[in-house]
Amino acid sequence: MTEPEQGNARRTRVKICGLRDEATVRAMDGLPIDEVGFIFAKSRRHVAPELAAELIAGVRRLRNADGVAPRTVGVFVNPTLDDLRETLRIAPLDVVQLHGEESPSFCAEAKAAFGVAVWKVLSVTPEDGADRDSDGPGRLRPYIGSVDAFLIDTAGGGTGKTFAWPVIDRYQEAADGVPLYVAGGLQPDNVVELVRRYSPGGVDVSSGVETDGLKDMTKIRLFAERVQGV
Repeated sequence: MTEPEQGNARRTRVKICGLRDEATVRAMDGLPIDEVGFIFAKSRRHVAPELAAELIAGVRRLRNADGVAPRTVGVFVNPTLDDLRETLRIAPLDVVQLHGEESPSFCAEAKAAFGVAVWKVLSVTPEDGADRDSDGPGRLRPYIGSVDAFLIDTAGGGTGKTFAWPVIDRYQEAADGVPLYVAGGLQPDNVVELVRRYSPGGVDVSSGVETDGLKDMTKIRLFAERVQGV
């Protein structure tokens, strides 16, 4: 499974992560959203596979701005293959997003075993942005051929803080044509600048479209439409 495989390949794709309720899913109908994420790792946004299955069914009834249903993404940290197998048995995800120390061989094995797309997440360290000799982006290279996309995030994940964006160019180069998603501190007021300057393959947001810890449809709509308008 290669990226992007739905919709318009020319624009930056939008992923809204950390969904937990059916009302928010239903309200996304018609918006330019390409992926919807569910968190199975330990988190305040954690969902059980049974709830995720109900939400996935709702997502598949949606149609985004390209006339297709958004893909469903499951977020995991250092799962075993058995963990993935059990979750996917209940919640039929399209994409498995791996945030831990998963090896290239594990990513390839998961792709082959379950027929899902696999994304690998790497944290951007302060050294990546401050030191041109830092080979943080080089960490992507061993995964090429084993994953369908990369996602780079602020170290620590879920911090609501951005990293030094100029390093994105080096990560894009290291990705060697594999789509690169960017996360970390994104919200409606800064995403246009990011997309205009760096044209990443996709953007991923969770807390940046929340109010008081809950998904805010006004912010979700604004975020997605601003990316679409770039």
